[in-house]
Amino acid sequence: MTIQFLGAARTTTGSMYLLTINKKKILLECGLYQGKRAESTEQNLNFPFDPSALDVAILSHAHIDHCGNFPNLYRQGFHGNIFCTHATQDLAAIMLQDSAHIQESDAEYVSKIRSRNHEAPVKPLYTREDAERVMRQFVAIGYDRPIQFSEGVTLQFVDAGHILGSAQVVLDIQEGEKKLRYLFTGDVGRGGDPILRDPQGVDGVDYLHIESTYGNRIHDAKGGEADELVGEIVQKTFAHRGKVIVPAFAVGRTQQIVWAINKLLKKKSMQPVPVFVDSPLAVNATEVYRLHPECFNAQIYQYLMNEGNPFEAPNVTYIRDVAQSRKLNALNGPIMIISASGMAEAGRILHHLKNNISDPNNLILFMGYCAEHTLGAKIRNGQSPVNIFGEPYIVRAQIGSMDSLSGHADKNELIEHLDRIKGKLRKIFVTHGEEEQALPFADTLRAHRPEAEVLVPVKGQAVEI
Repeated sequence: MTIQFLGAARTTTGSMYLLTINKKKILLECGLYQGKRAESTEQNLNFPFDPSALDVAILSHAHIDHCGNFPNLYRQGFHGNIFCTHATQDLAAIMLQDSAHIQESDAEYVSKIRSRNHEAPVKPLYTREDAERVMRQFVAIGYDRPIQFSEGVTLQFVDAGHILGSAQVVLDIQEGEKKLRYLFTGDVGRGGDPILRDPQGVDGVDYLHIESTYGNRIHDAKGGEADELVGEIVQKTFAHRGKVIVPAFAVGRTQQIVWAINKLLKKKSMQPVPVFVDSPLAVNATEVYRLHPECFNAQIYQYLMNEGNPFEAPNVTYIRDVAQSRKLNALNGPIMIISASGMAEAGRILHHLKNNISDPNNLILFMGYCAEHTLGAKIRNGQSPVNIFGEPYIVRAQIGSMDSLSGHADKNELIEHLDRIKGKLRKIFVTHGEEEQALPFADTLRAHRPEAEVLVPVKGQAVEI
């Protein structure tokens, strides 16, 4: 068996790993790389292998940095099965359509600029038709249902507790007389999530492939303890009749925030100011959430069964229509606007930032990770001015951030998860983390599991097992 690390190696986006087992080529993840435009375009467009030569693919969860380049993979010749969980299949369908729409819109915008300079137009990375076509290749299986999907390879998904449908990938492999168990954690949840079940442990693991997004950091609180923190932060802005603008991932973070608001209202810990979820993708994703109670923890499962929809509240309005979205700009505070994307790289959040980032009464509240070089990272790091739609804007709004609702385990929580994993570990591969997170986390692992060799692969590195 050989594994080649082709993405999210010493960085956090563009997850992609190529496994060769019994001469079969298995792609694990096919995510979009996010960063500087030229570099992103180059990396996403060109695969370091022939897509038509792949036999099968596996997807751990539906975040775009893990699944977002599957339509391009299809476009370039891959027509094999893509295995994932049921909830991941449903979320990927809407995520990839939304991503394709962004690809088409960006290509149209850039082409207009190029036409002014008498330059050739550009094509989108992929189209909505490509996104629809690749979904026909998705094959969903339930948690804890092992299947043999390739020669000498049995696949099983176990809950990762990261987002709805997220899974750890367990591969039981036999090559000749040799047998081994390979565990890819995907993105690991924190445990104690306000909506999802805790990450599961796995027995008998020989080789571990683990994420490190926050491998050298400790979060401020657990997700289940975040309600009061959210209330305290936003109430200060509401007292000044300001607006709270929340760049939020449409899948996971938005639903967590709405559930927190729901609970705060019931406890009367938050005034019922208007809250707008302004993202067609978030609206669609929230509907998918309601279809998959198998992913919920006991508290929210009981709420859904006995009290109603946890993602509805009297003061919460979901917005799909563009005209309604534009009307939000004319509203005075106090209001809260939750909009995608979480890294502020695309979508309606850009319009809300443009219209509100220069008002000192407003608050821009980040509740999740922002990759290096993204607009969200620049704002969080105090840069001013920042460019939005190519124009500079002075940042006068207050900037807040909290990691309580993060979907990624921190250093201690990753170690807690490591303790759930049993077996005589031979090697541990550390990926999906910037170097300042991944390298110190590798040192932590060496001290915690000294029997295992710990590697932090660089992009393109291949390791034979």
